[in-house]
Amino acid sequence: MAGGFVGGGEAIAGRAEQYEGKITGYFILACIVGSFGGSLFGYDLGVSSGVTAMDDFLIKFFPEVYARKSAHLHETDYCKYDNQVLTLFTSSLYFAGLVSTFAASHLTRRRGRRATIMVGAVSFFLGGAVNAAAANVAMLIAGRLLLGVGIGFGNQAVPLYLSEIAPYNIRGAVNQLFQLTTCLGILVADVINYFADKIHPWGWRLSLGLAMGPATAIFVGALFLPETPNSLVEMGRLEEARRVLEKVRGTRKVDAEFEDLREASEAARAVRGTFRSLLAARNRPQLIIGALGIPAFQQLSGMNSILFYSPVIFQSLGFGNSAALYSSIITGSMLVVGALVSMVVVDRLGRRFLFIEAGIQMISSMVVVAVILALKFGHGEELSKGVGTVLVVAICLFVVAYGWSWGPLGWLVPSELFPLEMRSAGQSVVVCVNLFWTAAVAQCFLAAMCHLRWGVFILFAALIVVMSIFVILLLPETKQVPIEEIWMLFDKHWYWKRIVRKDPKLLALVSAPQLKA
Repeated sequence: MAGGFVGGGEAIAGRAEQYEGKITGYFILACIVGSFGGSLFGYDLGVSSGVTAMDDFLIKFFPEVYARKSAHLHETDYCKYDNQVLTLFTSSLYFAGLVSTFAASHLTRRRGRRATIMVGAVSFFLGGAVNAAAANVAMLIAGRLLLGVGIGFGNQAVPLYLSEIAPYNIRGAVNQLFQLTTCLGILVADVINYFADKIHPWGWRLSLGLAMGPATAIFVGALFLPETPNSLVEMGRLEEARRVLEKVRGTRKVDAEFEDLREASEAARAVRGTFRSLLAARNRPQLIIGALGIPAFQQLSGMNSILFYSPVIFQSLGFGNSAALYSSIITGSMLVVGALVSMVVVDRLGRRFLFIEAGIQMISSMVVVAVILALKFGHGEELSKGVGTVLVVAICLFVVAYGWSWGPLGWLVPSELFPLEMRSAGQSVVVCVNLFWTAAVAQCFLAAMCHLRWGVFILFAALIVVMSIFVILLLPETKQVPIEEIWMLFDKHWYWKRIVRKDPKLLALVSAPQLKA
């Protein structure tokens, strides 16, 4: 297929059955190094949640929060951490990321996915250094903004890199390496927080400063990464693109796949106003599902509220400081388990199955949490051991379901949907929407927990119901479909075909003589 709704008829008919290749060591190395871009995102998610629960950190930067946390008053059960400056420490990173992703889009398109990953690593390194040396809240926020730029660049480029370099029949599992390393980054950060909390009074500096480690590893590793053949073709470096494709696939018989890439590039160069083209009728499904719906719903599921504030939540529910950090390690482990399960089954069971099954499990878990809190919590007393255990189990079931569904698929599915000519721009919108809702949830969750109390978990359950219906009605199954032929699914979908077939470019393509042969 020729990258979207324009191109040669032979490609439209589908060349997937002619693709050849095998899993090579060069391909495995590229996937491992490239996917570690997710560890930046994951480490930050984990470390910020733990640091905001550390007493030494609160005493230095947010003494009023520490005083309220220590008061043990009835009215503070749900509101101990309701402080907008404290939540700004978390959310400022994501506001910076959603702005920087548009600069990342330009760099990704002009200089390639690899260069964008490297720029993100440098910015993340600088942010970690500033945070570790922070003497006041202003330095904390400045460091978070630099980290946000790194996240914006990394999240823009890494999912594209993995989807493009993977053979189509295992694209789902390969792309989910991003989610796996994100989860591993969260788990590593949780473990570091647990031990750093015992180092007084500077343990929080160690947690924040160690962000420089994965940033350094990713930058050095990226020096040895190949650029994706798709990106090289897009930049007009055709001979180099073919050499990389042959090396990655382990064969010289790459004519069919290379021809799809070349035609996709020709279509991309014919497009003017890439961001404007997202509004065209032929791209409406990609815009609604990939750029707007899935990235927003991924955050509105409530998962990132738990990731950001799991130690805070557990402390608010009566767990001690160390117990809260230990509980966050358990939830982080569940996230890794979910990611591994998803990698194994995503290309067998499909995207839709995982979305729907996990939706049922997540709704049930949130309802259990809400009911327990409504009946047993909010009276200034610590929860019993048995009730606390049930809460942790319910949260773990929620986390593991998210780990094999909305977590990895929230990045995989959008990266699959866009044709080459709009892939970079589309991914920028994906990251922007994702980080906007990430920042909004991070900024509002503690206030919502304070005012809605147990009702905030009912709100998340209701949102997951909406998300599941969205998937059932509008998302076609993309497993085992080559990335340059995804658009065909919308032309056959019960709803989207009514919209995409109104596009004049598609009408001209469908009436082309070669399609009638």
